[in-house]
Amino acid sequence: MQYFLPLLSVILGYLTAITLKPSNKKNIKLLLAFSGAFLLSITVMHLLPEVYDYALHGEGHGHHDHSVGYKVGLFIMVGILFQIVLEFFSKGAEHGHVHGHEKMNSMPWMLFTSLCLHALLEGMPVSNHHDLAIGIAIHHLPIAIILTTFFINGGLHKKWIALFMLAFAFMTPLGTLLSEKVPFLTHYYMEISAVVIGILFHISSTIIFESNENHKFNIAKISVIILGISLAYFV
Repeated sequence: MQYFLPLLSVILGYLTAITLKPSNKKNIKLLLAFSGAFLLSITVMHLLPEVYDYALHGEGHGHHDHSVGYKVGLFIMVGILFQIVLEFFSKGAEHGHVHGHEKMNSMPWMLFTSLCLHALLEGMPVSNHHDLAIGIAIHHLPIAIILTTFFINGGLHKKWIALFMLAFAFMTPLGTLLSEKVPFLTHYYMEISAVVIGILFHISSTIIFESNENHKFNIAKISVIILGISLAYFV
């Protein structure tokens, strides 16, 4: 399931965009707010404590010094900084921040590369924390809808849209597979997971604060955020 869910969510988002052509931006933003709250909650309640426990008990690393916990914090900050750099190229597509109707005659390679790298990294901690796959899947669904709609409006050829979304769909499962099969990645599980936590912190918090016009909260938005937090608690 940890491979299937993130893959399926992107494909469903792509199919939803090309068949239903959703135009209600309010509903998509509410779905984004829910996904951001759920992903942030999964990260804070499950992934973060597990990584600190892994660091402090030295599983696979031989560390028993509590100062190793500071190393986790450092790599979390590296992840936040790395995501900021990625967004310089992706223009914030990871959290649905794409807009405009500029014409595109070829594959937007910078956007493609940064989004695929982002999705690949997201999948790596899933090998040891399967619940994260649910959060990533919920996160990718509205992103896939927004991206596909953006490309359609930009006049990108259908074959490029399909290629982009298919590659994006496979990146997270590929990250999970690599983290399980490549010894180097397995050895540095703690560091990689901490970087991903930083990435998820940045993205999910940005989604929550950007998913409504003028950054104003309303009852509907607060309700879906509470729902996302509640569901993440019981996962």
